[in-house]
Amino acid sequence: MSFQAFERDEIEAAHARAGRLYHEFLRVPAMSVGLYRLPAGATDSQKPHEQDELYLVLEGRGAFVVGEERRPVTAGSLLFVPRRAEHRFVDIEEDLSILVVFAPAEG
Repeated sequence: MSFQAFERDEIEAAHARAGRLYHEFLRVPAMSVGLYRLPAGATDSQKPHEQDELYLVLEGRGAFVVGEERRPVTAGSLLFVPRRAEHRFVDIEEDLSILVVFAPAEG
């Protein structure tokens, strides 16, 4: 695979065209990367994954729950979630825009 570069505005435009909360824009065997957007007041219904995950909150405000642990999140929050852990975003006060990295690629 050759080098690839991405621009945030292009990723966001592709996300909007896709019409889903999560839009994957990169996939290689070792990882996949996408943009996840949750509007204020939304319910995050995701289930545990078979891959480790890294979330980088690009904008917005809410909270994140992993198992029994809860923490506030804002732009700049970086969250690691091991595979199979119960987790979700909650109490979304401002629209969340989140960069998501799965390793290996999401199945």
